[in-house]
Amino acid sequence: MFVSILGGVLNSVAGGSGLIFFPTLLMTGVSPISANATTTVVSLPGYIAGIYVYRQRLSDEGRISLLLGSISLVGGMLGAMLLIVIPNTSFDYLVPWLLLLATVLFTLSNSIITPQELDLREIGEKPGNRLLKFLLIQFLIAIYGGFYGGGMSFLILAKLKILGIKDINQMNALKILLMGCIDSFAVITFIFADLVAWPQAFLMMVGTVIGGYGGAYYSGYFNPSLVRICVSVVGFVMTGYFFLFK
Repeated sequence: MFVSILGGVLNSVAGGSGLIFFPTLLMTGVSPISANATTTVVSLPGYIAGIYVYRQRLSDEGRISLLLGSISLVGGMLGAMLLIVIPNTSFDYLVPWLLLLATVLFTLSNSIITPQELDLREIGEKPGNRLLKFLLIQFLIAIYGGFYGGGMSFLILAKLKILGIKDINQMNALKILLMGCIDSFAVITFIFADLVAWPQAFLMMVGTVIGGYGGAYYSGYFNPSLVRICVSVVGFVMTGYFFLFK
């Protein structure tokens, strides 16, 4: 239970719960593919709880949230289908490199992005090349998230940061929404494919709801700079784990 609560908090504040959930499930005797699918199922209630807490902030950015959420639903379903039909050995090799890239981009983004602020509502109201690129990047991340999911939150945070979003609470709200959308259709796919270890999943779901709600509710009280440092630290720790033990 403690592991799942901690994972829910991490998902709402910084991400990286998969680093805790996945090996824990493996230790209980769950196969790697089933552990991957079960981790996705376990994380979803925490995302839903976080979305509820952030609902006002998300409603203020209505159109762009809807566009990104919709593209995430489709991408997540496609990624989950790929996991079922394609061996993940080759893609597994890329995971630590993807995590490293996302973490470095997030950590150094203050130095490499332009100082121009990004108004999400303005982008959503003025479709064009920038919006299309924004949606395409999220679609690719959603496919990755549905297929594997490890480090998905860092890829989303890096994307939002590079695009100029500086408010860590705004970033977390969008991150939770997008991860919830990606996982929702992926969960349905995994259930129909009978890949979920339900005894472990039910116990861990309760913890992720508690942790996800608490982490989202209290995230506004954290110092933004401290939260960014925590995100970077968790990202590098997660990357090092995959490089050393994958």
